[in-house]
Amino acid sequence: MSPPAAGSRSNRPSRDGSSVAGAPPSFAEHVCLALVVEGVTHGWAVGSLLAAGGELGRIWSLTRPLSYRAIDGLVEKKLVSRRGHFPGQGRERVLLAPTAAGRQASRRWLDTPVAHIRDVRTELLMKLTLRQRAGLDIEALLVAQQSVLEPIIASLVGAGPDQADLGDNSLVELWRREQARAVRRFLAAALEPVGPPASA
Repeated sequence: MSPPAAGSRSNRPSRDGSSVAGAPPSFAEHVCLALVVEGVTHGWAVGSLLAAGGELGRIWSLTRPLSYRAIDGLVEKKLVSRRGHFPGQGRERVLLAPTAAGRQASRRWLDTPVAHIRDVRTELLMKLTLRQRAGLDIEALLVAQQSVLEPIIASLVGAGPDQADLGDNSLVELWRREQARAVRRFLAAALEPVGPPASA
């Protein structure tokens, strides 16, 4: 299934683990949900992956207390359920499982490209990494992402130095253009097929 175009406002990453009651899942909740859907079955493991030195913490980190708060939010939204315990005691030993609604919400989020260039570094990179961890294809998302961002990139890159306003804002405009070019290069490079394996 091809990812849908980005239509709604991006739920930008924050340091608060949960979203407002009744609101869509926060970025932190979506990340934790994707991990539970993938098969990470308890909060301690989720927190370890998202710790500053963890595998996903290299992209975006979340403290263990905020990871637990995000999981609480997912349970309240009925996207994750708690089912039994691992041997031992403590909150981190509670088994987590996605609900049917949780699986649907996670896949929908993972299929959706980001709406802004500024969200590529964290949100898109996290989605791509989570898709790879789950064994999902990343090509369709990258193609959809190019489609969403290319008009924005073209507009920014088209405002060359001779067209840019002079004065205090010139460095800001230069930064935005170079960031746009970098995102264009990243998306193109990520879509390049992996070369054949080296001969034994």
